[in-house]
Amino acid sequence: MYPGDTWERTSPSEAGLQEAGLDYLRQYLGGRGCVVRRGRMVYTWGDFAERADVASAAKPWYAHFLFKAVEEGRIPSLDEPVSKWEPRLNDINESLANKDRAITWRHLANQTSCYGVQEAPGSAYDYNDWQMALFWDTLFLKVYGATYESADAEVVRPRLTDPLGCEDDPTLMAFGVDDRAGRIGVSPRDFARFGLLYLRKGNWRGTQLIDERHATMAVTGPLPLSIPRTTGQAAEMIPDQRSMGSTDIPDDQTDHHGSYSWLWWVNGQRRDGTRFWPDAPTDTFAALGHANGKRGMAVVPGLDLIVAWNDTLLDEKPSDPHPLNAVFKALMEAARG
Repeated sequence: MYPGDTWERTSPSEAGLQEAGLDYLRQYLGGRGCVVRRGRMVYTWGDFAERADVASAAKPWYAHFLFKAVEEGRIPSLDEPVSKWEPRLNDINESLANKDRAITWRHLANQTSCYGVQEAPGSAYDYNDWQMALFWDTLFLKVYGATYESADAEVVRPRLTDPLGCEDDPTLMAFGVDDRAGRIGVSPRDFARFGLLYLRKGNWRGTQLIDERHATMAVTGPLPLSIPRTTGQAAEMIPDQRSMGSTDIPDDQTDHHGSYSWLWWVNGQRRDGTRFWPDAPTDTFAALGHANGKRGMAVVPGLDLIVAWNDTLLDEKPSDPHPLNAVFKALMEAARG
């Protein structure tokens, strides 16, 4: 089941969910959002049609357009050196053997490029907003040949949001072209369409909008625990490098917890042996932005269920276990009721 111009609505009970559990979810999260099951809109709260910035929850969209660039033959491989497109990478960090020459698209799309820190590409994990800006600018401005002003019309709409039938005109310029260009503005109900695309392994109404192999790999390939978190020692970046958000140098925001897969968060095994979300199925995946995933979207494949949200209270919750665990626990209980 897929939405058409609008989402088909059904009640929680008709979708096999207890409404009391969804009421708890709404109260716990606050903000605004929606729940989709089996391709139908089941439950909403707040203005779930409001388009707004989703912060780092945008990152899986960047990976999506990287995979599309490979499928369209714009780049030959995820392991192509990014310096082919951004030659200034060849000239920095001479004292570190010009390490950035070895950065590949795979590194950027898993935050292991070590751009801006001293480790060699692929040897450590560094959640880094300077790296994301390098990734975005090289992919959209050079590989796709767009501009900040044209990226929505030339890249996003024809390849993703128009085929998905998005209702609220998602944009890569949530704050405009002069402020953190590339930050995605999207409504919860449109973000749920993106989640449904990956729940359906890249297929939308019989058409593969992204190859099934890429759609599956994106949410099932977390970094191994053998990859350490960066030591956070600053290294040279190219001149005039911008950031997608953070202005810290070096930028080292979190570990990958064995749960980071192509800019998605998945329910992997953390360094202490526990699951990232202990009460969620192991195939759960999510796009998370701001502290504790205050803005984002999650998919529980075994329940054929998607929840999308924004402006929630998650940043005010204790971070261990991850506060989204309570969301998944409530959804599981609602489905069992």
